Amino acid sequence: MAAWPAPVLAAIAGSDDLHISPFRADGVTYGTPTWIWSVVVDGALYVRARNGVRSRWHRSAMSQRAGRISAGGHTLDVTFTPADASLTDAIDAAYRAKYADSRYLPPMVSAGPQAATVRIDPAG
Repeated sequence: MAAWPAPVLAAIAGSDDLHISPFRADGVTYGTPTWIWSVVVDGALYVRARNGVRSRWHRSAMSQRAGRISAGGHTLDVTFTPADASLTDAIDAAYRAKYADSRYLPPMVSAGPQAATVRIDPAG
């Protein structure tokens, strides 16, 4: 996995607006951008599907394993992998810290979204 350049990761981490566009089934066309929350844990970028593994973008990300994100003033080609389950507590803590004031936080740290946690890495 390629590492994020520190300034890019900092810009993404500081942004609330991450749009994810996994490739469609053809492996070439980007899907419709979906706005989601993101967090950084130990230098890695993570997102969760609020609707769990049934989410359309999550299914595409896990099937195609690549796509594009836009966040923090950057549009980047990326890869998607399932998050290591041993990081669930750390990722939950990052969500709680970043989105503490949101009424949408409780569902994001529940079992459905936890099962749909995706690590995003730069392509290449």
